[in-house]
Amino acid sequence: MISQYAYGPDWLDPVTIIEWFGAFGFLAVLAIVFIESGLLVGFFLPGDSLLFTAGLLSATHPDTFAPLWLLLVCVPVAAILGDQLGFAIGCKAGPTIFAKPDSRFFRREHAEKAQAFFAKHGPKTVVLARFIPIVRTFVPVIAGVSRMNYRVFTAYNIAGAILWGTGLTTLGYVLGDRIPWVHNNLDLVIMLIVFFSLMPMLLEIARSRRTAAPRPSIE
Repeated sequence: MISQYAYGPDWLDPVTIIEWFGAFGFLAVLAIVFIESGLLVGFFLPGDSLLFTAGLLSATHPDTFAPLWLLLVCVPVAAILGDQLGFAIGCKAGPTIFAKPDSRFFRREHAEKAQAFFAKHGPKTVVLARFIPIVRTFVPVIAGVSRMNYRVFTAYNIAGAILWGTGLTTLGYVLGDRIPWVHNNLDLVIMLIVFFSLMPMLLEIARSRRTAAPRPSIE
C-alpha cells in the first residue's frame, strides 16, 4: 500500500489523482504534464512528484498501471507538445500584449529585455526550467513572446523534456522497486522532491537580492 500525501490537499496528491482516474490514470498523468507545460493555468500542478509517483506505481503495480517503457515514451512527448503550445501562445499573444509602447501593465522595453535575455541564455533556460516548478510553466510562453528562434527552442525543449520526463519517472521506478521505504513514506519523499526542485529558484532569488542590496558607503 502506498502512503497518502499528508502535507497538502487531496487534489494535489499524485496518488489520489492517479487513483481517482482509475483505468485512465496513465492518461491523466499525460494530460497533467501537457497542461503544466503549456498552459499558464497549470503552474500549480504537481509535475515532479506526479512523474516520480507514476514511475513508482509502474514498478509496484505493473498489472494495474502503465509499464515503464510506455511512460518513458509518452511522458516526454506530452511535455514537448505542452511547451510547443506554450511557445505558440507566447508568439500569438506577444504582439497584442506589447502592441502599444506604453500600456497600463506592460511596456515594450520588457519584451525587448526578454528577447535579449533569451538571445543570450535561452537554450540553457529552456532545459533548466524543466526541473523548476512554476518556472517551467511560464518559460515557453516568455520564449514565444521574446521571439526566441523556433528551431533552437524546439531542440532544447525536446532535450529538456526527455531529461525531465525520463529522469524523474525512472527514479521513481528504481527506488520504488528496490527500496520499500520509499513507497511506504511517499509523502515525505514528495516533500523532498518539491524542496530540491525549488532549491535552484530559491538560490537564484537569494543571489539576486544580495546583488541588488545597496552596499554601505565608506567615508
